[in-house]
Amino acid sequence: MHFPSLPPTVVLQLTLVSVLQGAKWSYDGPEGQQYWHKHYPYCGGAFQSPIDIESELLRFDPSLRPVEVQNYNLAPYEQLTLGNNGHSLQLSLPSKMYISSLRHRYTAAQLHFHWGSTSQPTGSEHMVNSKQHAAELHVVHYNSDKYPNISKAVDKSDGLAVLGVFIEIGAFNPAFETFLKFINGVKYRDQKVLVPGFNIRTLLPARLDEYYRYDGSLTTPPCYPSVLWTVFRNSVTVSQKQFQSIATALYSTSAQDSAPVSLHNNYREPQPADSRVVLMSFKEGRGLHGTLTVTSPLTRKQIIQQLLVGDLADLADEGLYKLLPRGVQKLQAGRRKDLRNWQSETLTKPKQQTLSPPLWKKSQANHYAGKLGLAEDSLSYASLEQRVFHRLKQSHSEKDLVQALRDAVYPELNLKSYLDCKSDLALPTIRHILRGRPTDEALELDRSLTRALGNQKKTSAAVKPSAPLTKHGSQFSANVPRKPPSQGHPHPWLLPMEWED
Repeated sequence: MHFPSLPPTVVLQLTLVSVLQGAKWSYDGPEGQQYWHKHYPYCGGAFQSPIDIESELLRFDPSLRPVEVQNYNLAPYEQLTLGNNGHSLQLSLPSKMYISSLRHRYTAAQLHFHWGSTSQPTGSEHMVNSKQHAAELHVVHYNSDKYPNISKAVDKSDGLAVLGVFIEIGAFNPAFETFLKFINGVKYRDQKVLVPGFNIRTLLPARLDEYYRYDGSLTTPPCYPSVLWTVFRNSVTVSQKQFQSIATALYSTSAQDSAPVSLHNNYREPQPADSRVVLMSFKEGRGLHGTLTVTSPLTRKQIIQQLLVGDLADLADEGLYKLLPRGVQKLQAGRRKDLRNWQSETLTKPKQQTLSPPLWKKSQANHYAGKLGLAEDSLSYASLEQRVFHRLKQSHSEKDLVQALRDAVYPELNLKSYLDCKSDLALPTIRHILRGRPTDEALELDRSLTRALGNQKKTSAAVKPSAPLTKHGSQFSANVPRKPPSQGHPHPWLLPMEWED
């Protein structure tokens, strides 16, 4: 087939899209999840899902309303398509179904499952304090107020909302049986069958007012961080026989393949928390009495305003320092990326490989100053990926795509999530907001916060007040030894050596 000649940039973008969307992936082996980022760079980026919902991440949010779903009760004549896509068992859903309790209308698109195996029935993607359930149901919705279909919404930062349901092995579940009895018709990849409609609401827990909520991503490639996650506190049950019908009846290969491969253990490992918090709609019970309560977005916007245009000392004088991070986040070894190591890696990169300045046409201060209503704005990850890839191609540095995308996306994602109380205001974001401000204001802020906390030490052993500071364009550096922040210093994230980019 002959195509007319196209400009080189268009050819590059088309090639990138075809390569990324056409790459094979699996949950283990040479195309397993530890290699997803090679073809799908967002899989190695920020705000990924699933996560382990640990107690230290939880904040009670009294403003969270019960989840309300509309038109979930389908008539038998409204036939649904049950399919095996090689990665999961998926059921199509009609567009009349939607979530009505969110800021926008989120219309249903499909539901699917993740599960373990008969020998190890622990296949849920999310965990709660490291507890993994037998399986997990995801009901996927897209923002139909802003986007015409799920394909247009999937790569937007406000594009998707997913309901997550834990599944345990226990009592027989008649709701699941309405489609599981057709499972032999979809044993192999790409096989599909029609099933009669039923009440999809019966697949969810009885209580829709108790849930966890956070900003995250697709749990499969391309891993766009475009999902508002709602994970219900209470689980549903299926019988041992029903679980086995899922775990043993399906194959990830097509019927023509000579060596069929069973479809099981199709769950992604937990991802780093990335300074996110997890909001809870409930407070009582299960040892959660001491859980902190989130502050209002209005108060959080005050903090951003102070960082952008105010006297930084006012952060301490007005008590707003209480909402800022007090030290580098404690990270679990082997499970979460060490924030300081990540910063050090960024520091050691050649300056021509630092993508943030050319990607962001305005200074971060001006960018955020005009966008405190960020909740209505959205990032388009596909277009950003193509733009970053093109710049990296020009500098022969395409291997840095994952880190470059993370550097470009993380601050804005974090700020949006912070204003909605779904994350903490992390160090990289503070640094982006303050980029271009006078160096002495950073020191003033550090001193005032130290005074506000009643710390009599004006400086820590790691930083001398007389340390000469230099300013290189919009980037700060300090001529001090790079030592670990002193444990006695209340704000190691503000030490001058941490102001390097």
